[in-house]
Amino acid sequence: MLQATNRLAEAEPLYRRALAIDEKEIRVEASQVATPLNNLALLLKATNRLAEAEPLFRRALEIDETSFGPAHS
Repeated sequence: MLQATNRLAEAEPLYRRALAIDEKEIRVEASQVATPLNNLALLLKATNRLAEAEPLFRRALEIDETSFGPAHS
């Protein structure tokens, strides 16, 4: 909701907190962690912080490819 209403500065710490919880409670490489990684990366992209977003996108992609295979769509 915060991102949809362009309140990105407020949304970022919540995305980071959700990611930290998932990494701690699930497993860092688990497929469920790819979604919050991607969400945070999208927020960073929306704020033109591409250098920060790229490694998160790459990590999310790597997790998905490991979990589901490289041809999964």
